[in-house]
Amino acid sequence: MQTVIAPAKINLYLHVGKVNASGRHPIDSLTVFAGAEAADRLTIEAAETIQLAVIGPYANECGDVADNLVFRAADALKKTLGTKNGARMTLVKHLPVAAGIGGGSADAGAALRALNHHWSGPDSVDHLIAIAAHLGGDVPACTLSRALLMRGEGERLEGVNLPFKIPALLANSGLPCPTGPVFQTYDIANGGEGFTELAVPDLRSLTDLFEWLPSTFNDLEAPALIRHPKLAETLKSLQRLRSNRCVRMSGSGGTCFALFDTMNEAVSAGEELRAEKPDWWVAVTELGGD
Repeated sequence: MQTVIAPAKINLYLHVGKVNASGRHPIDSLTVFAGAEAADRLTIEAAETIQLAVIGPYANECGDVADNLVFRAADALKKTLGTKNGARMTLVKHLPVAAGIGGGSADAGAALRALNHHWSGPDSVDHLIAIAAHLGGDVPACTLSRALLMRGEGERLEGVNLPFKIPALLANSGLPCPTGPVFQTYDIANGGEGFTELAVPDLRSLTDLFEWLPSTFNDLEAPALIRHPKLAETLKSLQRLRSNRCVRMSGSGGTCFALFDTMNEAVSAGEELRAEKPDWWVAVTELGGD
């Protein structure tokens, strides 16, 4: 039996281009991953067939098991490897759903990594990335689960050296923000004309990061606020926290994050926010992934 974590994906910035002929959008994003404090957990045991049970605080929001990305990832990898073995998988769902942090994609990426080991697949991740690309735009990045640039339609990945961890507070009010409608609102608003990929500088310290981040943005934040006005409450609650260095929405929402210089500041901010919003999902963690 093995247990792996599926950490939340955070888009430090997310620039979006005009929708293309395939119906998808070119993106440019510096993406990092949370620690175990903000992660789902996947346990794998030997079995004759592929089986999946979903439990945990957000299990009821995950839909049918047959449609779950973990099940689909397992089925695709089994066919690719040509193995006759199965696996009994238990997914403990701690991350909110439709939350802009790649929860389902992180689960699928963790499943690919863990099952490849369980079924004695090749050491190279190339076959995993090829499978991941067919499962969703975030799944390739979540399969690698380390600091990287996501480009193209999410399939072009470039590792980024971040020699530091980023103290962070993640917050979600429980407001679901499905990706499709947010992109539709974005298309109506501006269509992404003039999209160019960003030249990311050599970031050697938190100071470098905090000086550079204001030159970036999340293109989906404004359309998400149009579609879900209550999302503004999450952003404002984080902006009021002392010592925050950057507040932004991740992905298409509705999870937002605040970044800090130290973990002590992030922990204090988390305690303050939990006292103010006891019904929200709140996680204090270090972002990175390397």
